[in-house]
Amino acid sequence: MTTQVTDHRGGVWSIAVPIPDNPLGHTLVHLLETDRGPVLIDTGWDDPDSWDTLVAGVTACGFAVADLHGVLVTHHHPDHHGLSAKVREASGAWIAMHAADAAVVRRTREAEPGRWLDYLLAKLTAAGAPEDHLTPLREARATGRGRRLPGRRAALPDRGIEPGELLDLPGRRLRAIWTPGHTPGHVCLHLEERHPVLEPARPAGAEAGPAGPGAGAAVPGAGRGPGGGTAGGGTAGGRGRLFSGDHLLPGITPHIGLYEDPDEREATDPLGDYLDSLERIGRLAPAEVLPAHQHAFADAEGRVGELIAHHEERLSGLRALLREPRTPWQLAVAMEWNRPWDRIPYGSRNIAVSEAEAHLRRLVKLGHAERVPGSDPATYRAV
Repeated sequence: MTTQVTDHRGGVWSIAVPIPDNPLGHTLVHLLETDRGPVLIDTGWDDPDSWDTLVAGVTACGFAVADLHGVLVTHHHPDHHGLSAKVREASGAWIAMHAADAAVVRRTREAEPGRWLDYLLAKLTAAGAPEDHLTPLREARATGRGRRLPGRRAALPDRGIEPGELLDLPGRRLRAIWTPGHTPGHVCLHLEERHPVLEPARPAGAEAGPAGPGAGAAVPGAGRGPGGGTAGGGTAGGRGRLFSGDHLLPGITPHIGLYEDPDEREATDPLGDYLDSLERIGRLAPAEVLPAHQHAFADAEGRVGELIAHHEERLSGLRALLREPRTPWQLAVAMEWNRPWDRIPYGSRNIAVSEAEAHLRRLVKLGHAERVPGSDPATYRAV
C-alpha cells in the first residue's frame, strides 16, 4: 500500500484516502496541527483499505491516530464523513458538523427500513421515470434490500459548526464559512493565517490585521515534525488558505441536486444556494485552496468565475430545451453530460435527474420556467 501524503507547510498536511470503485480515486483528508493535537478535516470512505491508508498517513505526518484531537466534517457524504466514527473510537476525538448536515445523518440513521426506497420511487415516478427504471427499485423494496442503505453507520457529530465562528483550535485561526449547495450544511474552513509560501512576510512592526483568539500566537508544528516549517508567525489578516471540501474543486463541477428529505415541505433552491455561496468565496480571495479532491490551486476567484459561467450557460441551455414541454426525466435525458445517456450507469441516472430538477427549480424561481398546470408526471415549459 502506497500512502500519498503532502506537506503543505505550516502544520498543514493532506492524505490521499482511496474511495473504492469510484472514478474520483481518493479524498484528500487534511491534517491541521494545533496546540491541543492534530485535527482532521474530513476522514474518507468507510473501508478497510481506506482506514489503513488514513492511519499510515497520520503516521507519516508524525503522529499516531490516538493523538487526534478532533474531526471537522465539511459535509455528510460518505467519502468525507465515512471514517469519522472509527477515528473517534480509536482516539476519543470529537466530531463537528454543520447542523443541517447533522440532521441528514440523524434522519438516515433513524429512518425505518425501506423508507428511502419509498421516497426515491415516489420522487422518480413524479419526475416521469420510465417503468423499466422503476422496476428494479420496486423489486429491491419488495425483497427488503432497502435495509442496507449506505450511511446508516455514519457517526452522529458531538458538536456543531456555526457559520462565521472562529473554531476552538488553540494556536490556529480557522473560521467556518457556510457554503450550502452541494449539501445543505456544507462548510468551507478559512485558515486566517499568512500562507507560508504564497504571501510575503509583513515588515517588523506592521499591522498584523484583526485581533482575536489565536492572533499573534505561535503556530504549532513550527520547527518540529516531518517537514517542520512555520505558518507566518500565526498572524491574522493574510488571505490565508481555504479548505474547500467539495464546494470549490479545480477541474470538477460538484453535483448540485435536490436536498434529499422525505419530509420536505418547502421547495428548496440548492443551485441558488450554491451560486450565492460561490460568490462569497470569490470575495474572500484566499491565497490557496485546499480541496477534498484533485489538487491544491491558487486562483480561487478565477475558478469561481468559471463555475458561475458554467451554470449560467447550463440554465440558458435548459431554458431552450424547455421550449418543448418536458418532464424532469426527459430533460435529464436531453442534457449534456460527460458521456451519452445510454452509457450512464443506473444509479448515476438518479443523480442526473436530481441535478436536472435543481436547475428546474432555479429557472422557476427566476420566472424563466413553469410547471404545466395539471401535468402528471410533472411537466415544465419555458416562460
